[in-house]
Amino acid sequence: MENKTVVITGSSSGMGKAMAERFGLEGANVVLTGRNEEKLITTKKELELKASKGSFIHIPIDVRCPEDIKKMVEVTVENFGTIDHLVNNAAGNFICPAEELSVNGWNSVIDIVLNGTFYCSKEVGKYWIDQKKQGSILNMVATYAWNAGAGVIHSSAAKAGVLNMTRTLAVEWGTKYGIRVNAIAPGAIERTGGAEKLFESKKAVERTLQSIPLGRTGTPEEIAELAAFMLSEKAAYINGEVVTMDGGQWLNKFPF
Repeated sequence: MENKTVVITGSSSGMGKAMAERFGLEGANVVLTGRNEEKLITTKKELELKASKGSFIHIPIDVRCPEDIKKMVEVTVENFGTIDHLVNNAAGNFICPAEELSVNGWNSVIDIVLNGTFYCSKEVGKYWIDQKKQGSILNMVATYAWNAGAGVIHSSAAKAGVLNMTRTLAVEWGTKYGIRVNAIAPGAIERTGGAEKLFESKKAVERTLQSIPLGRTGTPEEIAELAAFMLSEKAAYINGEVVTMDGGQWLNKFPF
């Protein structure tokens, strides 16, 4: 990752922040993005101390706004001269029975997760195509993209769309331009916004842990290690793949 430029959406906390630190430790140029500029500034300062080998800039954006994405690409190229990798990490989620989910609630999650991933992928992809550059994209999905997400139908549907987008772009852009597109499907990961919203009670935490064969939640740092591999030259022949990191939870249909 040394001297490679990586754009990470939703990188002021959780998995996005952990990935930014991991890439920075290897000497990458890391672009931190998110809606809250104050959080981005704080994260940037923290990462500059912990991963001083890397270079960091922050760009406040809303992934739901295509104009923001165009600005993100322009500012990144102005600062670092190019873009090598894109990590679509920005997400939104909350628990709500399908019959009670409002139109605004549905549209909000679909817009951030599905539309935002496409807007970012399209804009960065167009830049690579124009520059004849073979970059790589890493999307964040979830096992309920191919399974089921009772209580989070908005996120489940959005992540299913991102999963199909990953595979479709891997074929389309891989064939024509040599651009790789892959995904990670994290399970229950501690110290993330998703964990805070989905683990609404002690009982929910206990129930989740009982369903994970390894008996624990994952960490943002473990996701970051996998992401670093997926974007590296060591994974140069991996395209259109989804790697699950959930301790075996999605396979465990009948907990002991």
